[in-house]
Amino acid sequence: MRPQKIFDKVRKEGRNNLTELESRKILEYYRIPVVRGTVIQEIKDAISFANKFGYPLVLKVVSKDIIHKTDAGAVKIGIENEKELRDGITDLIKTVKKNKPKARIDGIFVQKMLPEAPEVIVGGKKDPTFDQVVLFGLGGVFVEVFEDVSFRVVPIKKREAAEMITEIKGLKVLKGIRGKEPVDFKALIDILMKTSKMLEGNPEIQELDINPVFAFSDDAIAVDARIIID
Repeated sequence: MRPQKIFDKVRKEGRNNLTELESRKILEYYRIPVVRGTVIQEIKDAISFANKFGYPLVLKVVSKDIIHKTDAGAVKIGIENEKELRDGITDLIKTVKKNKPKARIDGIFVQKMLPEAPEVIVGGKKDPTFDQVVLFGLGGVFVEVFEDVSFRVVPIKKREAAEMITEIKGLKVLKGIRGKEPVDFKALIDILMKTSKMLEGNPEIQELDINPVFAFSDDAIAVDARIIID
């Protein structure tokens, strides 16, 4: 689905924040790799997904009323078997109803839990001076802890994307420490280039967070995304 159709739908519903699933569709349109997952309405569908793709899994509540899922208790990780899957879905719904009683629950997003890897953030925002800018840095909790990010004005070239990666203080983590392999820098550059193209082609995007992106030695995969439009 073209981004504009998604944006129009969001506006018609009186929102400016895309759900994770809507954000995923935008990423997929620009061929940014995303983790495998599906939305389920019934536990049996979650079990079918697990039987096909295996454990461990991550569960997330799908709701147009929840922007920050972790703060609402709308995420469960490390689901290892069918019992944990059944219990996890039940507990997740109870927790969200307790923390966000007015939030509408549209389903549960079931996704594969990826192996441990360095986490980075790729994002963007509309700057009052420079207009659209793209950013890169260490992801997960490190974004707020270290604020270790680099910026460039959109559009960027491959050379600039590579410079963004080498400018962050956490570069040593990406190059490999304690015997670990370096991450796939080409894959990260590719995501940065595609993100720049996304921002350039969609000036209504006010904020974009693709966080985390798991940086493996042979690939890079987006796990979560958040988009806010004007």
